[in-house]
Amino acid sequence: MYMMLYLIMFIFLILFIMMMINLLISNYFINNKREKLSSFECGFDLINISRLPFSIHFYLIAILFLIFDVEIVLLFPMINSINLLNYFMWFFVSFFLLIILYLGLEYELNLGILKWIF
Repeated sequence: MYMMLYLIMFIFLILFIMMMINLLISNYFINNKREKLSSFECGFDLINISRLPFSIHFYLIAILFLIFDVEIVLLFPMINSINLLNYFMWFFVSFFLLIILYLGLEYELNLGILKWIF
């Protein structure tokens, strides 16, 4: 039994040493490349100019995406809550949640946030 334990520890030690060697070797080859060391930002070339104008429209779309993700998080427990509530109450709460999300979407459409062509 102890022999099996020592064998498993030995295998983990060998794997750890191999990963450290891999890290050192890959760090040696990558160290000379400036682009690999810089962080990646979508749509930006960080090597040239750091102060580029960025459209707020992309941030608004990301916030809209997050709002609808929260909607999904709120709707999934509603499926399980049908056993706890009566049907009228469950329908009322689900309908109320969907109406709030729909009115928010209509509000954003009226503001022109969702227009892709400027």
